[in-house]
Amino acid sequence: MSFRIVRSSKFRHIFGQQLKREQCYDNIRITSNSWDSSFCAVNPKFLAIVIEAAGGGAFMVLPLNKTGRIEPNYPLVSGHRGPVLDIAWCPFNDNVIASGSEDGIVRVWQIPDGGLVRPQTDPIVELIGHQRRVGLIQWHPVANNVLLSASADLKILIWNVGTAEILFSINHPDLIYSVCWNWEGSRIVTTCKDKKIRIYDPRSGEMEQEALGHEGAKPQKAIFLRNGLLFTTGFSRMSERQYSLRSEVAISEPIVLEELDTSNGILSPIYDPDVNLLYLCAKGDSNIRYFEITDEPPFVHYINTYQSTEPQRGVGSMPKRGCDIHQCEIARFYKLHSRGFCEVITFTVPRKSELFQDDLYPDTLADTPALSAEEWAGGKDGEPVLMSLKDGYKPRAQEFKLSKSKSNILDRMPSKSREKTEAVPKEKLDEIMEEIRKLKGTILKQEVRIRELEKKTEEQKTPAPEVLPEENSKQNQVNNNHHEPVSILVDEV
Repeated sequence: MSFRIVRSSKFRHIFGQQLKREQCYDNIRITSNSWDSSFCAVNPKFLAIVIEAAGGGAFMVLPLNKTGRIEPNYPLVSGHRGPVLDIAWCPFNDNVIASGSEDGIVRVWQIPDGGLVRPQTDPIVELIGHQRRVGLIQWHPVANNVLLSASADLKILIWNVGTAEILFSINHPDLIYSVCWNWEGSRIVTTCKDKKIRIYDPRSGEMEQEALGHEGAKPQKAIFLRNGLLFTTGFSRMSERQYSLRSEVAISEPIVLEELDTSNGILSPIYDPDVNLLYLCAKGDSNIRYFEITDEPPFVHYINTYQSTEPQRGVGSMPKRGCDIHQCEIARFYKLHSRGFCEVITFTVPRKSELFQDDLYPDTLADTPALSAEEWAGGKDGEPVLMSLKDGYKPRAQEFKLSKSKSNILDRMPSKSREKTEAVPKEKLDEIMEEIRKLKGTILKQEVRIRELEKKTEEQKTPAPEVLPEENSKQNQVNNNHHEPVSILVDEV
């Protein structure tokens, strides 16, 4: 493939740069699972990384400022009975993260501000409905507390996390490789082992489009772009890596179909809807390619490639509200190495002016939902809520108020660090102490009773007195003469 640079693009000089080692994260037992996942999720507060754990699945949650070497005994989030396969932060609450596992259960966790001070094993929500491993999870981009999960049982389940209820279920004919919401959250696109791309209405479960994707047998992926187009990655019949651009109304006819190379890694697209930039990375690759999507041919314009020496296990991307606008940073990636290192890569567009660059930072996705789960499930659609970054991002209080009969588990402020215990009122403390005294008295009475029973048991075990030989002979003579039952003679004696 011959790459052409978009010379008129403001992103022509974008470049990627690794931060210093002390600004990255080291000494992490990154998972060695072969499942194709990023194994990494990040937001403006925390970095989460799936790790290798014995006896179940676990992941680590680090405050962004906890860089450098991580302690070997750092507390983990560990409640799954099988390896964790995917994790995703809630887009409307930076303290809430969901995880899918080989145990078939989706768990939702609330992380206290400042990070964990002890291991966390109890989720705030358990979503039980799948029969086999859960390998993909995605939050709804518009509606609050709506989560999608895809499993090896060939089902996609859409949940109301606040009530732990299944809203909708969509069956598939084969193993699901990827799933993605569209911009408004009114459609989903999936790719399967049968090489087909499908578009569904997630509420009715109706399949609206179906077409053969890439011809290769290896997994392929598809995502929605903001303008309604689809971007897919896969392999040709000759195992060459490809990408394509398709219309959602005619997905069987690619607008663009290009070959990249003959590597084995499955290409994962990471999309920036604000400026229509798209990044391609793959497990085992040591580079990240980036492109610009436009309305003019050839539609997908190659810009450049970030090169490094270490292959990647997974890559997580920071939401735009977490980027440094003062450095003209338009993307930040967290690249996992097999040797226990998480490398931070920042992509910037050089500008001389220190003023806010509104062409680089149009309004971006905010951390505010546009709809409730009930509104969306009832058929209402809406555009994502956007925010300006001109004054920087200021985290808000993470609280949602929804009016419904069932309480919403996530409708509360993020929990604080558990190092401090709540004060107990004096009346309650006196009541507890009185209860303890009563229990001690009951225990003493039971101990006395037990000793009495033990004494009686020992007495019953004492052997009967021995019968003298003369008495025994006399007793036998009486028995022979009168033929009376032995028991009667013994009683008489």
